[in-house]
Amino acid sequence: MKIRLCHSYEEIISVENLLCAWEEFVRGKRNKLDVQEFSLRLMDNIIALHDDLANHAYRHGGYEAFKVDDPKPRDIHKASVRDRLLHHAIHRVLCPFFDKKFIADSYSCRIGKGTYKVIDRFRDFSYRVSKNNTRTCWVLKCDIRKFFANIDHSILLAILREYIDDRELLILLGEVVGSFSVARSGVGLPLGNLTSQLLVNIYMNEFDQYVKHELKNKYYIRYSDDFVFFADDRSILEGYIPAVKNFLYEKLRLELHPDKLYIKTVATGVDFLGWINFIDHRILRTTTKQRMMKRLVENNSEEIMGSYLGLLKHGNTHNLQKAVGAYKIT
Repeated sequence: MKIRLCHSYEEIISVENLLCAWEEFVRGKRNKLDVQEFSLRLMDNIIALHDDLANHAYRHGGYEAFKVDDPKPRDIHKASVRDRLLHHAIHRVLCPFFDKKFIADSYSCRIGKGTYKVIDRFRDFSYRVSKNNTRTCWVLKCDIRKFFANIDHSILLAILREYIDDRELLILLGEVVGSFSVARSGVGLPLGNLTSQLLVNIYMNEFDQYVKHELKNKYYIRYSDDFVFFADDRSILEGYIPAVKNFLYEKLRLELHPDKLYIKTVATGVDFLGWINFIDHRILRTTTKQRMMKRLVENNSEEIMGSYLGLLKHGNTHNLQKAVGAYKIT
């Protein structure tokens, strides 16, 4: 039997929790016009939000859509400050509970994890499976097609009901989840919501647990919708493919991206999270390098250069670091 969430709807919507959520939400955003407008009457706005929630009159608003290159073009949908504040209030209570349910090798949007931890884990698994580079290490690389756009609301809410008894909280989560759809009603989560990051991890935890308990693969890593399996026998990984496809579609209504599914050896280099990963080193993906140099031509501010140099320290990029340094402002 699954352990149930002990926190209540009242705790999440309390003025105290909303104020704490505001302090988290406002970091790095104080110069944003919509945030400044909300903060001019902060307590009035927070009390009004609390009252709407307490009286069950709250309705999630619409979204502002825009595009970013991160690193590929993505559609971002931003909610109002009022709604984003509520997202933080929900997240700060639910996240600690659900994070304990996730496997250790799920890395996306989790405290103490992230992309650098993932690629280090990739190298660790490469060494383990290859017996310190004395055997061939095979990797099955998978990617889910249009991941956020295909999250099924009814399946997600059914998963949440397995952990949450509080009816009012479930209705609120249904309001947040149902506030956005993409091509068809009842499907899709917005990339811009903080709650979306947690909800997709809850959604994909069903798959993570399947991998661990049914496929019984010890060498598996997932970052959002990108995931890899390691084995010393190619046929083992080939056998995973139909099982993975079937589980994702039957249980989660998700599909693998056919153009991003392949099996390779680590010795030949595996493209994962922007890096070409080998057993004892990694290099930056060519398209990532090209995009980086193009952006430096357009804007070589100290902030951008610092972020790029910080990124490059995590790979074998001595010559590239010198090339980036050549753009230093004089």
